[in-house]
Amino acid sequence: MADSSGVVIPIIDLKDVSDKCLNQKIREASEKWGCFMVTNHGVPLSLMAEMKKNVRDLHELPCEVKRRNIDVILGTGYKPRSDLNPLYESFGLFDMASPQAVNHFCDQLDASTDQREIMLKYGKAIDGLARELARRLAESYGVKDSHFFRGWPSQFRMNKYHFKPETVGRLGVSLHTDPGFLTILQGDENVGGFEVMDNSSGSFVPVSTLPNTLLINLGDMATIWSNGRLCNVKHRVKCIDAKVRISISSFLLGPVDSDLEAPDEFVDADHPRLYKPISDVGLKKIRLSKDLHAGESLKFITIKDLNDSTID
Repeated sequence: MADSSGVVIPIIDLKDVSDKCLNQKIREASEKWGCFMVTNHGVPLSLMAEMKKNVRDLHELPCEVKRRNIDVILGTGYKPRSDLNPLYESFGLFDMASPQAVNHFCDQLDASTDQREIMLKYGKAIDGLARELARRLAESYGVKDSHFFRGWPSQFRMNKYHFKPETVGRLGVSLHTDPGFLTILQGDENVGGFEVMDNSSGSFVPVSTLPNTLLINLGDMATIWSNGRLCNVKHRVKCIDAKVRISISSFLLGPVDSDLEAPDEFVDADHPRLYKPISDVGLKKIRLSKDLHAGESLKFITIKDLNDSTID
């Protein structure tokens, strides 16, 4: 996907016949861009369409029902429109591949049996894809524990943007990085506006949703895990059309009950350890307390003195 200058976001076919070649493509895109699009990803197109309808229907619920979707852990519940993001609202479903979690979420919103089944099927499919991509990244670096993400939870954020003629040109969501390890975004095929930052120039590259594709973003936890090798891509959503925009973000988070640090494979005399160990919840607390959402929070866990292992 290119902007007017010809800058291209990589599109990767996950049915590439060579595992080694595919892993290398994923690694290169993740280091340079922190994002890439995937085709032949294994999530049925019909299921993607059903899930999109689910999200659209849930957003039609009364406000008092939406607010029943409360946090399970920090930042996992309903986000109404706010002064910071007045055009945006979203639901959150923590541990999206768990039947118990899906049923709890659906109970909160009085969802139908069909909606529950679709959400659980979609959650399992996307969660499986996220873990497959994480495994391939690990293998591309020769990390011995290619299933380092065991026990990490995943989370839905189901988004609605209230775009109108008077909001064209404004931001639907301000510039940010994702705090987790890896995000899979099902965008809106009819309404664009998603933009990623090209780190080499600081310019923004629009990313349109192509048929049957998913966008992969790397987050702050990926940068910590890789000792700075993986790019935590900065991105935003801009109103370019006066239409409602629906998207589904699925996050493979970092560890919640333990701290993450870079494996030994990333650390040597030429590459000293950059970051102090931290959990998903710990990093989110820094982001919220400092009001820093575009990757700046990592400076608060940067190791300035290698003998200092405490978080400021």
